[in-house]
Amino acid sequence: MTKSTTLGGTFTFLNTSMTVNRMGYGAMQLAGPQVWGPPRDVDASVAVLREAVSSGVNHIDTSDFYGPHVTNQIIKQALHPYVDGLVIVTKLGARRGEDKSWIHALSRQELIDGVHDNLRNLGLDRLDVVNLRVGGVMGPAEGSIEEPLTVLAELKQQGLIRHLGLSNVSPKQFAEGQKISEIVCVQNLYNVVHRNDDVFINDLAGQGIAYVPFFPLGGFTPLQSSVLETAAASLNSAPMQVALAWLLQRSPNILLIPGTSSTGHLGENLKAATLQLPPEVIASLDAIDEPAKS
Repeated sequence: MTKSTTLGGTFTFLNTSMTVNRMGYGAMQLAGPQVWGPPRDVDASVAVLREAVSSGVNHIDTSDFYGPHVTNQIIKQALHPYVDGLVIVTKLGARRGEDKSWIHALSRQELIDGVHDNLRNLGLDRLDVVNLRVGGVMGPAEGSIEEPLTVLAELKQQGLIRHLGLSNVSPKQFAEGQKISEIVCVQNLYNVVHRNDDVFINDLAGQGIAYVPFFPLGGFTPLQSSVLETAAASLNSAPMQVALAWLLQRSPNILLIPGTSSTGHLGENLKAATLQLPPEVIASLDAIDEPAKS
């Protein structure tokens, strides 16, 4: 593949000049075990990032609480100065405890400090997209997001952030967020066997807003499904490739950010962008789990 390769088609973020290939890269696994500390092999992490970009990836998802700080520093080491058109999306709203826990960090000062930490460690003057992360570890928790999102909207007005997104939110919270600032993307848990956001995705697609599923391959516990395995065998492909291809064919506003610390695994993920699932395979995967109605 070359840098000009289109991976899974393209998507332009709402009211922006940012057009990305739909197959991106999630940087969480560049840090050490449990997303803590440096990786065992920094050079290997650098190589994965460079290979991703040279293969056509122009959308990288990260956060300064990965490591913490480690992942963004590796991105800077590997890719700075950044090529034109590379979109780096980061997240705020959490911090890491000394016990490696994930703790909410939604106060005004924590958000301001988080923006400046991301700017410094990525080597940027302005962040392309900042997602406000709220909710629980694996899903939304209802409650107002007005206070923290207003802080980020102010930082956007100051020119430190280009665009805002939301992560781990419900449709109600998304609607609240739209009253505060334009929202260009939503990042929630979603994959072929966890599909509570089916209706939400359709609503966002109608508005031209990107939906970015985190844990598209199941997260720390890989997806397990006999239906998925059967579908993959019928296509002579890996189950994870089929799971990614299903997401790309699920809706045109879905952008993927599978992560890996291996160049070999990276290549396998990228091949999913060219895998066309026949209707009967899509039907079998659609039937794995009834989508939640809301």
